[in-house]
Amino acid sequence: MSDDKDKTVQDRHFINLSEQYEVRDWSNSLGVTEAQLREAVAAVGSSADKVREYLSHAR
Repeated sequence: MSDDKDKTVQDRHFINLSEQYEVRDWSNSLGVTEAQLREAVAAVGSSADKVREYLSHAR
Protein backbone atom coordinates (compact mmCIF):
# COMPACT_ATOMS: atom_id res chain seq x y z
CA MET A 1 0.00 0.00 0.00
CA SER A 2 1.39 3.34 -0.93
CA ASP A 3 1.42 6.11 1.59
CA ASP A 4 -1.29 8.45 0.34
CA LYS A 5 -0.85 11.83 2.00
CA ASP A 6 -4.47 12.69 1.14
CA LYS A 7 -5.81 9.82 3.28
CA THR A 8 -4.26 10.68 6.64
CA VAL A 9 -7.28 9.56 8.69
CA GLN A 10 -7.33 6.16 7.01
CA ASP A 11 -3.54 5.85 7.27
CA ARG A 12 -3.71 6.25 11.05
CA HIS A 13 -5.61 2.98 11.21
CA PHE A 14 -2.88 1.01 9.44
CA ILE A 15 0.83 0.52 10.02
CA ASN A 16 3.00 0.77 6.92
CA LEU A 17 6.31 -0.98 7.56
CA SER A 18 7.74 0.22 4.23
CA GLU A 19 8.01 3.78 5.47
CA GLN A 20 10.81 4.20 8.00
CA TYR A 21 9.21 7.28 9.55
CA GLU A 22 6.03 5.28 10.20
CA VAL A 23 8.00 2.44 11.77
CA ARG A 24 9.74 4.96 14.02
CA ASP A 25 6.55 6.82 14.91
CA TRP A 26 4.50 3.67 15.58
CA SER A 27 7.32 2.12 17.64
CA ASN A 28 7.53 5.27 19.76
CA SER A 29 3.77 5.59 20.07
CA LEU A 30 3.31 1.96 21.13
CA GLY A 31 6.43 1.84 23.31
CA VAL A 32 8.00 -1.10 21.49
CA THR A 33 11.11 -1.81 19.49
CA GLU A 34 11.08 -1.99 15.71
CA ALA A 35 11.49 -5.77 15.95
CA GLN A 36 8.48 -6.08 18.26
CA LEU A 37 6.40 -3.90 15.93
CA ARG A 38 7.37 -5.99 12.91
CA GLU A 39 6.59 -9.20 14.81
CA ALA A 40 3.15 -7.89 15.76
CA VAL A 41 2.33 -6.83 12.20
CA ALA A 42 3.50 -10.21 10.90
CA ALA A 43 1.24 -11.95 13.43
CA VAL A 44 -1.98 -9.94 13.03
CA GLY A 45 -1.65 -7.71 9.97
CA SER A 46 -1.32 -3.96 9.59
CA SER A 47 -4.44 -2.88 11.48
CA ALA A 48 -3.28 -0.56 14.27
CA ASP A 49 -6.08 -1.78 16.56
CA LYS A 50 -5.12 -5.44 16.09
CA VAL A 51 -1.44 -4.63 16.65
CA ARG A 52 -2.29 -2.78 19.88
CA GLU A 53 -4.35 -5.74 21.07
CA TYR A 54 -1.59 -8.20 20.19
CA LEU A 55 1.03 -6.14 21.99
CA SER A 56 -1.15 -5.77 25.09
CA HIS A 57 -1.27 -9.57 25.42
CA ALA A 58 2.44 -9.98 24.65
CA ARG A 59 3.56 -7.91 27.64
